[in-house]
Amino acid sequence: MDEHRSRRVSEAVREELTEIISFEMDDPRVFDVQVTMAEVASDMRNATIKVAVDPGNEKKAIAALDHAKSFLKHELASRLNLRRVPDLHFSLDAHSDADSRIDFLLRRAKRMEAKDS
Repeated sequence: MDEHRSRRVSEAVREELTEIISFEMDDPRVFDVQVTMAEVASDMRNATIKVAVDPGNEKKAIAALDHAKSFLKHELASRLNLRRVPDLHFSLDAHSDADSRIDFLLRRAKRMEAKDS
């Protein structure tokens, strides 16, 4: 799969997981979880999902997301038109501060743009 498609699928997975976790999960452990990044592997078998969680609730939130993997994967399958829905692997985002995360992404986008030119 080409890099452009991988980025599009990663963004679609991030958007859908954000909506599912925020509005459709009733587990209080994921109340404050924010999906900051999704990176789908080129073979579509695995996706690394970075989440930001309030301090002190990290382990409970990751445990809740790991427990809900099959539900989340099923919901993604029903919402996205993909031949294969990737296995989800959740981890904490080291850049959980939203402002620093945006700055990081903007710098990375500028570097990618400079490489393409």
